[in-house]
Amino acid sequence: MSERIYTFPRYELAATVLGLQDKHLKLLAAELPCHVVSRGDTLHVTGDEGTVDALVRVVEELVFLAQAGGVINEQQVNLAISMVKSGKADQLHALFADTLNITVKGRTITPKTEGQKVYVDAIRRNTITFGIGPAGTGKTFLAVTLAAFYLKNHDVEKIILTRPAVEAGEKLGYLPGDLQEKVDPYLRPLYDALHDMFGIEQVQRFMMRGVIEVAPLAYMRGRTLENAFVILDEAQNTTPEQMKMFLTRLGNHSKMVVNGDKTQIDLPGRMTSGLTEAEHVLKGISGIRMVYFNENDVVRHDLVGKIVKAYEVYQEKKSEKEEKDSNPTK
Repeated sequence: MSERIYTFPRYELAATVLGLQDKHLKLLAAELPCHVVSRGDTLHVTGDEGTVDALVRVVEELVFLAQAGGVINEQQVNLAISMVKSGKADQLHALFADTLNITVKGRTITPKTEGQKVYVDAIRRNTITFGIGPAGTGKTFLAVTLAAFYLKNHDVEKIILTRPAVEAGEKLGYLPGDLQEKVDPYLRPLYDALHDMFGIEQVQRFMMRGVIEVAPLAYMRGRTLENAFVILDEAQNTTPEQMKMFLTRLGNHSKMVVNGDKTQIDLPGRMTSGLTEAEHVLKGISGIRMVYFNENDVVRHDLVGKIVKAYEVYQEKKSEKEEKDSNPTK
């Protein structure tokens, strides 16, 4: 039997970390079975030595995150518990300590899952990074966050954001209005992330000066993208030809991030996705990294992760049935 007393550095941190009506504390005690008594800014913890130490370590890391300006929610608490229980306390600290950027409203952006940490580290270390996984895993937001950081630190001269407007068949000439009006609906997620980083007025100024460029993929043809942080979103809806065209636009002193979800391909018929092909063609090339997300990296409502997992299981069973039907045993 072990006993430890933990005192929060500041009284208000206790409420932040332990949650409304001790919601987070109850989660901690359930996952790391200990007898925990909370009084003001003090925790009195008794139980098995290893479990007590683990619980206190989780609290220490959550305090660290709160002091750094991070948000403490149920997902972050579960992540901390999971990583500490699996012997990854040091990796957890590195994750919480990794400040990617600060929004115009003063919110500190850090990776929220192990997968997100792998992704941002891959972007830093490689020239081209592929982020492949379900919606809600933060691929677009994190890429724009890092692009903004690189721009602020003069590591690049401009940010270029693009995606295939497959819903319009990329036949933008048939749509009413100027280019911006035609493209905006398809690039809204990218704009939202930019506005978080710079504010609406600053983004508009950057776009007028050409520091930030937002355009459909078709407008990348024939260009060389130098000294730029380039993000291709919704890459699952590129054709192999479009993907090759995009990747070969890479110029000196640039980074490229290619994001996509292979379960949301909107290409007509049985057309091959450029993302799927690139995944096989470029595997093992130095300077290119493929990062895969799963339902554990979903940072939206808790139900979203469960929905993603349910669809993955359904698709696997469906594929197995189709394969079995096409190759009946004799």
